[in-house]
Amino acid sequence: MFEFMIELWAFMRERKKFWLLPIIVILTLFGSLLVLTQGSAVAPFIYTLF
Repeated sequence: MFEFMIELWAFMRERKKFWLLPIIVILTLFGSLLVLTQGSAVAPFIYTLF
């Protein structure tokens, strides 16, 4: 996983595609939120935010 992140950063730096970074961060945070709330006791409180 760490090697993938290094390679992704090298790609963005070389091709000047820094606009991809916020998109990747938001998608990662949203995906982790979905995984963490799956079957947890906090899920009803998270779903009310959306």
